[in-house]
Amino acid sequence: MAKLYFRYGTMGSAKTLNLLAVAHSYQLQNKKVLILKPHLDTRFTQDSVRSRSGLEKPADLLVTDETRLDPEILKPLSCILVDEAQFLHPNFIEHLRDIARDLNVPVICYGLRTDFKTQLFPGSKRLLELSDTIEEIKNTCHYCNRKSIFNMRVIDGKGVLEGPQILLGAEETYLSVCSTCYHQRTQ
Repeated sequence: MAKLYFRYGTMGSAKTLNLLAVAHSYQLQNKKVLILKPHLDTRFTQDSVRSRSGLEKPADLLVTDETRLDPEILKPLSCILVDEAQFLHPNFIEHLRDIARDLNVPVICYGLRTDFKTQLFPGSKRLLELSDTIEEIKNTCHYCNRKSIFNMRVIDGKGVLEGPQILLGAEETYLSVCSTCYHQRTQ
């Protein structure tokens, strides 16, 4: 039976780079993959999955809350790869779980575990509940050498705890930090 995987890490931990490497490996073996991303992820470009390193592949499908994948297009697939899975609706996560179980297609989801307030994203919560395999992609704190575990939103160089859960941005908006540095800089 295929598995549902959740590979999570803080911003800048090379989640998307890892996804692109996995896609490349499958494609080198002439295996078909489907690359998905949430429709609201417009940070770099709407229609592709792009790593901060500059590597990029077209997204095969932009996922909305209503998206359901046709089983017929899934039959020839070797794997489904999902970028920014934290932004997916929990019902779509359940749909991905069904695909892995019922159609025997591995589904590998990459995303953040928590938001800038250290709260689970709804998609990440459901992935933590349903995934067969959960793997952390480690990163170091922006300020020290400890392992980063939080994404701190920064405004004018100071960590903030107010604002909407989803505010797209990169290093100019968020920093990956350890628990100690998060606590010190959000007080």
